[in-house]
Amino acid sequence: MKKSYIQIFLFLLLIICSSCNDEWKDELYGRYIGFKAPLASEGVTNIFVRYKDGEKTTFLQPLVVSGSTVNDKNITVHIGLDPDTLNVLNYERFQSREDFYYKELSSQYFSMPSTVDIKAGEDMGYLPIDFTFNGINLVDKWVLPLTIQDDPSYGYTAHPRKNYRKALLRVNPFNSYSGTYSGTALRTAMVGRENQTALVKNEIRSYVVDENTIFVYAGIVDEERKDRRNYKVYITFSPTGSVTLHADNPSLKFKVNRDASYTIQENMDATIPYLKHRYITINNIDYNYTDYTTNPGITTDFRVSGSLILERKLNTQIPDEDQAIQW
Repeated sequence: MKKSYIQIFLFLLLIICSSCNDEWKDELYGRYIGFKAPLASEGVTNIFVRYKDGEKTTFLQPLVVSGSTVNDKNITVHIGLDPDTLNVLNYERFQSREDFYYKELSSQYFSMPSTVDIKAGEDMGYLPIDFTFNGINLVDKWVLPLTIQDDPSYGYTAHPRKNYRKALLRVNPFNSYSGTYSGTALRTAMVGRENQTALVKNEIRSYVVDENTIFVYAGIVDEERKDRRNYKVYITFSPTGSVTLHADNPSLKFKVNRDASYTIQENMDATIPYLKHRYITINNIDYNYTDYTTNPGITTDFRVSGSLILERKLNTQIPDEDQAIQW
C-alpha cells in the first residue's frame, strides 16, 4: 500500500515538472527604453560638466533597455527636447516665484544628435551631449529637458513612467575652484559695527565664470534673493597664489580693503586608501559693499572679512574628473 502511494506521488511530481517551462528564459517584464537620470530633491538631475574656455566638453547621458533578458535587436532611439515638462515642474514647485524657475538651456550652449543606436546584445546606450559654456550666466538655473520620443514605427516603447522617459538635466559647469565653500569663517557686519555680532552663513555656493574665475554673492546674499544678480562678486585665481576680487555693478560700491590669496592642500583619506581630499582656502578676504535694494530708498554698507574653505573628495580610481569628484 505504501509503495502505491509513493508511485502515485512520483507520478504527480513528474506531471508537475513536465508542465513547467523554463520561464527564466522568457522576458518577465516589459522591455522599455528609459534614461538613467535619478532625480535630486529639487526635482531635476544634477550633472557636472567641466568648463573649458573655447572648447566643448562631452557628457554621456545613459539610456537603458529594461527587462529580464538581454536585448535581442538593434534599436534606434529618438531623442527630443521637452520644454512642456520643464514648465510644469516650474509652476508646481515655485508657483509665482518666477525668479526661481529653471530656464531651458539655450541651444548656443549645447549640441546633440537626435538618435542613439543600441545594438543587439547590449542593454545600454549613450547620448553624447557637447557643451560649450563661454558667456553663460549662472545666476540663472539652466536645465536641459529631454524626452524619449515614442512612435509605433520606431520599433521600441518608451518607458511608461515619466521619470524614466524624461530627463531634466540641471547643468552645473565646474572649474578647479568652484563648488560649495564653508562660510563659517567669513563674517558680514555693518560698517561701523564690526565689533558687534556679525552675520555668518554655513555654506557659500560659488559659480563658474571662466576657467580661473568664479563668482559668489556678496555678504549673505544667496540664490533665494530675487535681486541676486545685482550682488555678484568675482573671484579670480592666479597661478602664483594671489586672488583678485571685483564687481561689475557700480551701484554695489564694491571696495577691496586688502589683498587676498589662496592655498591648495591635498591629503589621502585615513581609512579609504583611494580617496583624496583637496582643500582650497581663500585667505584674507576683506571688502565693502552696499545693499541698495533690500529697503527701497535706503542703503546699508557692509564689510565682509575672513576666509572660505572648499573641500573636494576625489576618487583616484576613476579617470574621468566629473565622475571622480564626489559631489
